[in-house]
Amino acid sequence: MQTPPSSDAATAPSAPRKVSFVSLGCPKALVDSERIVTRLRAEGYELTRTHAGADLVLVNTCGFLDSAKAESLAAIGEALAENGKVVVTGCMGAEPEAITEKFPNVLAVTGPQQYESVMEAVHRAVPPPHDPFLDLVPPQGVKLTPRHYAYLKISEGCNNRCTFCIIPKLRGDLVSRPAADVLREAEKLVAAGVKELLIISQDTSAYGVDLKYAASVWRDREVRAKFLDLAAALGELGAWVRLHYVYPYPHVDEVIPLMAEGRVLPYLDIPFQHGVPSVLTRMRRPAAQEKTLQRIARWREMCPELTLRSTFIVGFPGETEEEFSALLDWLDEASLDRVGCFKYEPVKGAPANDLGDAVPEDVKEERWHRFMQRQQTISARRLKRKIGTRQQVIIDEASPGFAKGRSKADAPEIDGVVRITSRRPLRVGELATVKIDRAGAYDLHGTAVGF
Repeated sequence: MQTPPSSDAATAPSAPRKVSFVSLGCPKALVDSERIVTRLRAEGYELTRTHAGADLVLVNTCGFLDSAKAESLAAIGEALAENGKVVVTGCMGAEPEAITEKFPNVLAVTGPQQYESVMEAVHRAVPPPHDPFLDLVPPQGVKLTPRHYAYLKISEGCNNRCTFCIIPKLRGDLVSRPAADVLREAEKLVAAGVKELLIISQDTSAYGVDLKYAASVWRDREVRAKFLDLAAALGELGAWVRLHYVYPYPHVDEVIPLMAEGRVLPYLDIPFQHGVPSVLTRMRRPAAQEKTLQRIARWREMCPELTLRSTFIVGFPGETEEEFSALLDWLDEASLDRVGCFKYEPVKGAPANDLGDAVPEDVKEERWHRFMQRQQTISARRLKRKIGTRQQVIIDEASPGFAKGRSKADAPEIDGVVRITSRRPLRVGELATVKIDRAGAYDLHGTAVGF
């Protein structure tokens, strides 16, 4: 007679299914990845760092530039070679034929923000394990950043129609989250130990336009879905609040006093892209006609500690040597703290492709080097002013006697760092006071003097 299985054996959870996850692209795509990973963990899937041995590989792609598409296709090809079972999502998924023509064996292709479609594809390929006894997801969700900072996405899509960009085609028009939803997520993150909130979207300063700035209830009061109101409320949570992807609309002036008061970080990430009106008009940039240099000067009068970072494009179709020289002059006068620069790349489906008058690649390269050399001088000059000052620094890496962190002027991954010597060991995520001893072109060096 056969012995019946024990009750323990009958109720034992099935082995977890393993998913290898590849996340490419910008911080906004990273937040999409975090939402998918949170769903995977909630359903009992286990994440693994290697494709080999995984039950499935999920690739979140970037499709903004041709170079980003090439990186995404390479990642898909690598996943297929090492595993064979691949689901693709993200911006490049908005044009699935570009993927399926090259890789017809992928199991599914979904577009950006299509979380339900992604999970359906995963379920078809690898049905979820059943384990009613496990609670795998913390209240703040699963994050792919270090524990002490997190990206907080306040909206999807974009209403702008810049001629070099196809983001609205990939992600749609602006869809803002109610302020209370954003604030509740922020509260959970801070409660879980996050000390820096990086606020992101495609156009942060347009937040709430689609909602007509409708209010929602948080902490027994109404908070409008408006850039200023949201920033002020986030500033109540006790964490660093860093504002990214802010366009220089007139109402941005209203948030500068919050920075001067220390309620949000004195930091603005503004993608100016160019400084010359004729080029900005061809780019169809929002707020292109504003008197930007005068406003920058006024912001710095209101908040002398303000750090400005931006990105620029050189070699945009039709850019003349005169326009480029004017951009360098603009850069000198603006005296921005942190700057990135890209050589223009044509993007399939972007209106800029029809402008004609393409700038030769060797000219783009030469202008890029001239631009970066000019900005390096500006950056070094602005950092030198910090020698002898004391800066609050959040620690990102630590070892005996040495640490690396960021001041209030430095966003992770894109800005410089503060290299620190310390008598006592510093901990990752700790806030330390650092006396700045010397400065380079991009980084600061100092000694920990307070904890």
